[in-house]
Amino acid sequence: MKKIIYIALSLLLLGQTHVMAHEWKIDSNHSGILFEIKHIYSTVWGHFSDFTGEVFFDPDNLEKSKFDFVVKVDSINTNNEKRDTHLRSNDFFAASKYPLMTFKTSRVSHVVGNKYILEGKMTIKDVTKDMVLEFIYWGQKENPVKKNEMVAGFDTRFNINRLDFHVGDGKFYDMGVVGKDVDILITLEVGRRK
Repeated sequence: MKKIIYIALSLLLLGQTHVMAHEWKIDSNHSGILFEIKHIYSTVWGHFSDFTGEVFFDPDNLEKSKFDFVVKVDSINTNNEKRDTHLRSNDFFAASKYPLMTFKTSRVSHVVGNKYILEGKMTIKDVTKDMVLEFIYWGQKENPVKKNEMVAGFDTRFNINRLDFHVGDGKFYDMGVVGKDVDILITLEVGRRK
């Protein structure tokens, strides 16, 4: 009887291992959430330096794959302290009232080659919207500088209308000062033990 229980437990554990996608840890030194937006005629670049994420990805097990993120709004950085303080204010992000932006995965699917689709809900301030993002999976390999670690990479580029998320009331857009369309690049380097 003990042998039967042992075999059953072993099969159960093997089955659970099979259904789990690989968990990856974000290498924050080689990952980023970057954006660009027009200011009159110039392009202003910025990034969010403080973010965390849960990354589970296996191209052979997309049903259990996910990319969930939490971004601290206070960490916005456009290399201009006065502008960053203004962006944190009620004119834009209202960071004291809405300190976090989030993305929660609902589905990951394969398109073709190294292209995938990530579906989920993005929340900025008091607005949550369904998003469909295409991303590139660059593959995985042994980390050349860390023994016993695998490394993988992902990139996604997309555009949002900041006014749809109440990041500003349109005043500065109507004045022709700050654009409404924000181009975003999320680039990830992630690792896991072999």
